[in-house]
Amino acid sequence: MTDLNKRRLMQAAGLATLASAAALVGCGKKEAPAPTAAAPAAASAPAPKPEPLKVAFVYVGPVGDAGWTFAHDQGRKAVEAEFGDKVKTTYVEKVPEGADAERVFRDLAAQGNKLIFATSFGFMEPMLKVAAEFPDVKFEHCTGYKTAPNMSVYDARFYHDAYVSGVIAGGMTKTNTLGFVASFPIPEVLRNINAFTLGAQSVNPKVKTKVVWVSTWYDPPKESDAAQTLINQGADVLLQNTDSTAVLLAAEKNNKFAFGWDSDMSAVAPKAHLASNVVYWGPYYIKTVKAVMDGTWKGGERTIWGKPEGANDVIKFNGALPEAVRKKAEEALAGLKAGSLNPFTGPIVDSTGKERLPKGTGADQAWKDKVDFYVKGVEGKVPSGK
Repeated sequence: MTDLNKRRLMQAAGLATLASAAALVGCGKKEAPAPTAAAPAAASAPAPKPEPLKVAFVYVGPVGDAGWTFAHDQGRKAVEAEFGDKVKTTYVEKVPEGADAERVFRDLAAQGNKLIFATSFGFMEPMLKVAAEFPDVKFEHCTGYKTAPNMSVYDARFYHDAYVSGVIAGGMTKTNTLGFVASFPIPEVLRNINAFTLGAQSVNPKVKTKVVWVSTWYDPPKESDAAQTLINQGADVLLQNTDSTAVLLAAEKNNKFAFGWDSDMSAVAPKAHLASNVVYWGPYYIKTVKAVMDGTWKGGERTIWGKPEGANDVIKFNGALPEAVRKKAEEALAGLKAGSLNPFTGPIVDSTGKERLPKGTGADQAWKDKVDFYVKGVEGKVPSGK
């Protein structure tokens, strides 16, 4: 074979090899990239913790260590103990009734409080006004009678305690003259004066009650002066519808008897202290906060609890009480708890001799709401207006 033929044969073989390689490339599959490993699933984030319910309390007096405002603050603390970090409570003390109260209610609502308790009768009108401005806030007013779609009222039957204290006073008085230091001439206070007197008369028909009005809920010097005036007029057992311990202290100073009011005051003046009239606000506050939390709270309602519901009680009887007096008081407490005793059962005659409730008739709430008189045995005239 000539060199020329050899070269041609080699060229042809080379071309054939290239063509074969090209064919293989055209027909083959491209190598797929290695699969990327799946990213690990992110751990599920915990659900955000619900914001605590902000609850505010407005007090007419200082919290102190006894009395009306102290009792309400004990109720606030009961809410904290019950709900823990599900609630955030706050309070404003020593708020005057009137324009100042309106400002405080408005500020608390603007700060995000969704439930606001007002703990004095004179807060009623200011709270009504502010409630209309904040329809998404729940308002609760203590001892009032006016409501709104987002405002309810609550009260306790203080006259239950006053009646039992009257039973004790009627058995302990030596002068047959009782004294009462009163705040304002509103039905709530007049019910207590009358129940105190009726309770005393149930064991001692000779009893009469003298009253001194101080036109304030909390003013220890005024309360003390009023107590001294009553003692100077012959009263030897005193009760009050004011918020401090001044009356009890004045009684001890004069070797007379008196009662604790709204909270346990047995340690304040142990010799003078016959018993304490107490109100437990915690159960109502807990019930109300729970209702707001679970969406069952309703406005426009009025709730009044007493001895049957465990809201009122008379405690810490003085050890010097004669057995007969103690027994009468315990019987009255049992009757109130069972609902068989209504302190306002006719015949009830006022201090002018006019019949206010017929014999055998038990007063209903509408009657109690309109009490504007003294019962027979209470001296003087009821002042007009608050």
